[in-house]
Amino acid sequence: MPAEDASASRIAASALPDRSSISMEPKILIVEDDIPLGKFLSRMLKLKHFAVEVSLDGETAWEAFQKCVYDLAILDLNLPRMDGMALLKQVRQSRPAQRMLVLTARNRTEDLVSALDQGADDCLLKPFSFLELLARVRGLLRRDSSSAVGSSKVGDLVVNREERRVLRGARRIELTPREFSILEYLMDNAGKTISRTTLMREVWNVALDPTTNIVDVYMKYLRDKVDAQGEVKLIHTVRGVGYVLRND
Repeated sequence: MPAEDASASRIAASALPDRSSISMEPKILIVEDDIPLGKFLSRMLKLKHFAVEVSLDGETAWEAFQKCVYDLAILDLNLPRMDGMALLKQVRQSRPAQRMLVLTARNRTEDLVSALDQGADDCLLKPFSFLELLARVRGLLRRDSSSAVGSSKVGDLVVNREERRVLRGARRIELTPREFSILEYLMDNAGKTISRTTLMREVWNVALDPTTNIVDVYMKYLRDKVDAQGEVKLIHTVRGVGYVLRND
């Protein structure tokens, strides 16, 4: 090989990234103003082979989201400089597919539903065991990898999971994050009747409170958007049981 070619080859090789330096570990952002808790979670998750960053307030976390893509965010709701609920909403609007696990001491059903409606994928009540948190983290990451593949179709209804885009024929349907999660679950179980209890557990990640009608309310929102006047009805109520997505 001529000297100039050998030199060019060395330069080209040096320009390539060092594969050994590229981390394949899932990247997690912890947003927690309780410094001891944040350090504990960071240390334990690193031992489980996650790449971890910690932000102590909502504004710093928001800046971190602008600079980096995270596989998962774990955040407290009671944050300084930007409330956790506000951060949830802001992140969800800018990154619809971002996975977010909320840590909260608020144990009322209304508070949990509110956090989920603002964009949380799951909620974990304080105090909690690290093993439970680890199980939730792994579950969310599995869901992220499985749901980001391709599109699903029932009749003329198409759900694009990567772009979080929904089409009914040529009509674009705009859904909130919670409505999209419900439709995604119904689509994954098309033709099967899904109970209210199952939807509450799988979509809201909480046990069904018999005093709330939150599932029925959201199903009405979703049905009004999916089944426009004059179109074949795809979302059906199975009286006394739940709901089913099918193309009759």
